[in-house]
Amino acid sequence: LLVLPGCGSSNSGTSDGDGTLTPVTLNEVAHSIFYAPQYVAIENGYFEEEGINLTLVTGFGADKVATAVVSGDADIGFMGSESSIYIYHQNPDDYLVNFAQLTQRAGNFLVAREEMPDFKWEDLKGKKVLGGRKGGMPEMVFEYILKQNSLDPQKDLTIDQSIDFGATAAAFTGDDSADFTVEFEPSATALEKQGAGHVVASLGVDSGYVPYTSYSAKTSYMEKNPDIIQKFTNALQKGMDYVQSHTPEEIARVIEPQFPETDLDTITAIVKRYYDQDTWKENLVFGQEGFELLQDILEDAGELKERTPYEELVNTEFAQNAS
Repeated sequence: LLVLPGCGSSNSGTSDGDGTLTPVTLNEVAHSIFYAPQYVAIENGYFEEEGINLTLVTGFGADKVATAVVSGDADIGFMGSESSIYIYHQNPDDYLVNFAQLTQRAGNFLVAREEMPDFKWEDLKGKKVLGGRKGGMPEMVFEYILKQNSLDPQKDLTIDQSIDFGATAAAFTGDDSADFTVEFEPSATALEKQGAGHVVASLGVDSGYVPYTSYSAKTSYMEKNPDIIQKFTNALQKGMDYVQSHTPEEIARVIEPQFPETDLDTITAIVKRYYDQDTWKENLVFGQEGFELLQDILEDAGELKERTPYEELVNTEFAQNAS
């Protein structure tokens, strides 16, 4: 696991009265420029300002993040909200509740071996694609787009779902049997820079507005720590406000320390790519329309047998009160 230590000193910011910050462990599904507002909040000290000493852990997959939150290894999880629906049906006594939505579009891209300036989704017929985990948002959104373009994911192409999250780019360069791969950033841009692939489509643009990633916590944790959830949400909102009011170049400079293996020009290009396609919401409120669309996608993928009431799995109070 990639662990980033608490984002500030123990004697700065607000506190619970004894001069120390409250420790909070956040487990994120991936460490990606896709989540720029979160890293702005970390680098600009917004969590410290709210009295939080944040420990960031990368779980590499929504299933692993959900497991960490359910087990108590993490206080808050950041992942596709489909996980909260799965857990609700498995553990109705202490399920996960979504309290803040960060992204409103999918953050992955379709990468081809060759440049395809006139790419159409029907070009995937008969091809092999490195996809995502069954039941995960990346794969379900991909299949949703295929169906919207009259393609049958099971019959019209081959989707390899056997490769671990985050390892598809390496697999794409190491084995030429696949024609396309579905990648997050910075992997998509890295493949382009290596000359190993070319971005031909944005799943975020072609799927429309989808509640792709959100923050959730166990019901019991939220009931015991509403003040922490509110302070955490406040810090995130400050990060969102910064992103809405600054240029991609300014955002990239702020989050650069989070990505030491990526040069500033690349970070800037990736931020601009997400910025231009309206990836980040102005606020953190997880609306009902988005939640119902998410369940439509789950049903379409055959992953949902029974729909869940919006009021059960989404709490907008903290996002609405964020300042």
